[in-house]
Amino acid sequence: MDSIPVWLQLLGLLLLLLLSAFFSIAETAMMALNRFRLGHLVREGRRGARLAARLLGQTDRLLGTILLGNNVANTALTAIVTSMAIRYFGHDDYVIAIATTLIALVLIVVCEITPKIVGATYPERIALPSSYPLSLIMRLVWPVVWAVNLVVSRLLKALGVRTDQPQVTQLSNEELRSIVLEAGGFIPPKHRAILLNLFDLERITVDDVMLPRHRIEALDLAASERELREQLSTCFHNKLPVFEGEINRVVGVLHVRRALALLQRQHFDAGDLRALLTDPYFVPSGTPVFRQLQFFQENRQRIALVIDEYGEVLGLLTLEDIIEEFVGEFTTSAPGGEAGPAWNEHGEALVDGAVPLRELNRRLGTDFPLDGPRTLNGWLLETLRTLPDGPASVRLGGLVVEVAQIEDRLIRRARLRRPAQGPGAGEAPGA
Repeated sequence: MDSIPVWLQLLGLLLLLLLSAFFSIAETAMMALNRFRLGHLVREGRRGARLAARLLGQTDRLLGTILLGNNVANTALTAIVTSMAIRYFGHDDYVIAIATTLIALVLIVVCEITPKIVGATYPERIALPSSYPLSLIMRLVWPVVWAVNLVVSRLLKALGVRTDQPQVTQLSNEELRSIVLEAGGFIPPKHRAILLNLFDLERITVDDVMLPRHRIEALDLAASERELREQLSTCFHNKLPVFEGEINRVVGVLHVRRALALLQRQHFDAGDLRALLTDPYFVPSGTPVFRQLQFFQENRQRIALVIDEYGEVLGLLTLEDIIEEFVGEFTTSAPGGEAGPAWNEHGEALVDGAVPLRELNRRLGTDFPLDGPRTLNGWLLETLRTLPDGPASVRLGGLVVEVAQIEDRLIRRARLRRPAQGPGAGEAPGA
């Protein structure tokens, strides 16, 4: 060391500091690199991404090279600083202690903490360029790394750790949902909403999205010709379930277009309509929505009747109902159709008691629980624990739900009041 000029010693220290910092920043960036993003870059043909993926595919060699280089650089730094301290300040215990402390602080701050924070903050920017020198260093020190890894593999085998089995990364639906949520501005809001709704399809059943039985528009063959003629001329659905006497006796589905010719006749009867019917398609209650979507596709159907274990009709399900669950409400509506629930200028909404809670949450942005009753009437009865005989209200967070009309032991109408949104908004009264 005595024959080496001071400037050359200082230059060596600087190079060793940079080398140690490089290994630290490269290690953190490589380990923090998003594997899904890396796979996307590889498919785009990025050379740096392909090289980084190849290095990460042999993690033992990569970590062996990085840790070997880092430790060699740190050990050399400590030895050179200690030698220089002894040369210029004497062989004293205090000098050695001070020099060791100073170099330890420099290594921790300059070569460990700072590079690792930078590497964790910008993994892609650093890992891809770093893969080139790391690949070259791996080739140069391969014999040493191989010998070290041989000893390590024997030690891991003695401890019962298996490294020869590849680890397959499997993501659950909830983990995929979290990835979509954390994507933030990378995914347009509408696309993100559709993806999140697709994950929800695994958890909901046809009972959650079907049209309830009392809201089904159906044709009764037992009705008079005048009533049949009037309903056929005023209906706004393309397909109508057809029953005889009562809704549970469904005999088929009528394509209304096929019946237009009958309206031109002076007289027709139920037999004429029956000849135009197609077989009804029934779906058991509790069928998952996503599975039913597949059934619709396989059976080339667009409309189904949901039945319970006793064969009684519970509701009507269409392909449009399922599609609306993940793409949202369609902007067009059938002529004469009932408008969905909506807030007025006073922050109020008058809704039917039979409206599904999912529809309220989707249309009004409310937060009704979906793990219990499916309709507003059911939720109110469960919350109140009795059928009210007069005015009653329930508070859900800042939302107030008031019973507006009771008929036939059912809550027919309810008024929703949301919290004040600003000047001029309606006040939500207490429950």
